[in-house]
Amino acid sequence: MAGHSKWSNIKKKKEKTDAQRAKIFTKIGREISVCVREGGPDPTTNARLRDLIAKAKSNNVPNDNIDRLIKKASGDGDRETYENIVYEGYGPNGVAVIVECLSDNRNRTASDMRHYFDKFGGNLGTTGCVSFMFTQKGVIIAEAGDRDEEQVMEDCFEAGAEDFSIEDGEVEFLTEVSDFSAVRDYIADKGYTITSAEIEQIPSTYTKLEDEESITKMTKLLDALEDNDDVQDVWHNWEYDGEE
Repeated sequence: MAGHSKWSNIKKKKEKTDAQRAKIFTKIGREISVCVREGGPDPTTNARLRDLIAKAKSNNVPNDNIDRLIKKASGDGDRETYENIVYEGYGPNGVAVIVECLSDNRNRTASDMRHYFDKFGGNLGTTGCVSFMFTQKGVIIAEAGDRDEEQVMEDCFEAGAEDFSIEDGEVEFLTEVSDFSAVRDYIADKGYTITSAEIEQIPSTYTKLEDEESITKMTKLLDALEDNDDVQDVWHNWEYDGEE
């Protein structure tokens, strides 16, 4: 679990402004729309939709908004079409970056991605150039409450999770992708308050940035990517120390 704990520590903890929350709602809505068109509007038969509804709720998307998105995507009035595109590249000093997009204009998105990488000291690579350094895992974060480590360990393995860690009153459960939904549902049924549950790309190795210029450029690259409406998720192996 050491590598995963480090992965959690490199995530930048930012207060969500209203504008950031609105952007998150938009991105989750786009995911739900694509999911409904591909697998249908019933979460009992569309496991991916069930996962996205849980993700939306953990990000405080109102139930009415979720219902409207599903109805719109399953009706004839929704003509928006998006495709999944994954970009891989390097940030400053060889930091590995994976960018997952949902786009209705491949040329525009590709141009934006190339511009960001070039502008902030990196370069856009070919498919597979960095993905071999990452492994997909289910990551579920929940409040520990008054549970001690022994209780959490018992719940972890009863749920079918691979491992867990406890830090600052929160528990991280790590799962195989195929077990993710079942583990999340089990943890929720056991009374845990889940704050985040997603499939993540976890790096096997990490890159440190020592000089201020590289740190600044990497920060600006991540900010630019995350602010782009076509970008759904950004994964990287920068060993971020939490200080700027």
